Amino acid sequence: MLDGMDVMVYSLVLPTILVAFHISKGQAGLLSTATLLLSSLGGWVAGIMADRFGRVQVLKLTIFWFAFFTFLSGFTQNFSQLLVVRGLQGLGFGGEWAVGAALMGETIGARFRGRAVGTVQAGWAIGWGISVLLFTILFSRLPQQLAWRVMFWIGILPALLIVYIRGKVQEPEIYRAFGDRSKGKLTDIFSSGQLGTTLLAALMALGAQGGYHAVSTWLPLYLSGTRKLSVLHTGGYLSVMIVGAFLGYLTAAHLADAIGRKPTLILFAAGSFLTVIGYAGFPISNHLMLVLGFPLGFFPSGSFSPMGAYFSELFPTSMRASGAGFVYNFGRGVGALFPTLVGYLSGRTSLGIAISVFASGAYLIMILGVLLLPETRGRDLPGTE
Repeated sequence: MLDGMDVMVYSLVLPTILVAFHISKGQAGLLSTATLLLSSLGGWVAGIMADRFGRVQVLKLTIFWFAFFTFLSGFTQNFSQLLVVRGLQGLGFGGEWAVGAALMGETIGARFRGRAVGTVQAGWAIGWGISVLLFTILFSRLPQQLAWRVMFWIGILPALLIVYIRGKVQEPEIYRAFGDRSKGKLTDIFSSGQLGTTLLAALMALGAQGGYHAVSTWLPLYLSGTRKLSVLHTGGYLSVMIVGAFLGYLTAAHLADAIGRKPTLILFAAGSFLTVIGYAGFPISNHLMLVLGFPLGFFPSGSFSPMGAYFSELFPTSMRASGAGFVYNFGRGVGALFPTLVGYLSGRTSLGIAISVFASGAYLIMILGVLLLPETRGRDLPGTE
């Protein structure tokens, strides 16, 4: 929840930062891309550390790192400073998901793993809603040059979770029972028996991440700049999307256990493909855009719900965190190019067309990756039953 709040703050304050730092849309996309690129490195490194030293210890480190650099973003004075700080923030952001996915996957049994991990993922939508609420309140009551900084300062809140984790969260039994962790190699996920799974899972994650960030990074600016909506109206349109996202996370979480990981992922990728084209690719009315905001939140967000459980089941214990960390964050790193590409293409065509071109293409890539991967529903991990 608090991660979702921190990450979505950037998209919401982006129109203000464009003016405050006198930067172009291409530079604004680069800020997002830098964060996502370094998060791909952070996810792999944190996953490797979690396989060697434990899920809980590394989780605490990534939470603190991520929250601290979000907070520090509020003190930046120019584009270069913000670029560096947001890049460092990305290291913790990428690591946290990878370690958390392994921790949850090893704790929950096969029967409930999909819905449990997916329900945790639904917290992202709540955090997104909190960020929109803060955005509406702060930008209505404070000068814009101060409001965007306060939004980042509030990002220190996730660090409070470390206190709870230190006293309450234990290493999963399956990890504690695992033998000599020093035998694992950094390249194990690229071994002959694992390479195909690694590449296809990375392709699937690339599609989901590229499509999601192509939309979410630019949507507030699209609403306020292209559609000329006020702060209050922008918040209202985003609220419809957030409700859709929350229900999408929960629906996909339960479907992943009910009908399988692959059918759920394909269903939500196809829904994302159709919705983003209809929302941004055609000159629809504001009223219809409000209605389509629900599926625009529902399908792209729900696409992530099965991933934590799916990746936990695709990789063995010796490389579970590093494998999940690499494929999810490889997708995030390469998908990080999509906001920049949208920004530069919008200089030659409309922002809506640019969003629809790259987002729809990304979801086709996701479907291809899923089709070639095995189904893992019902797969037991030793020690979780």
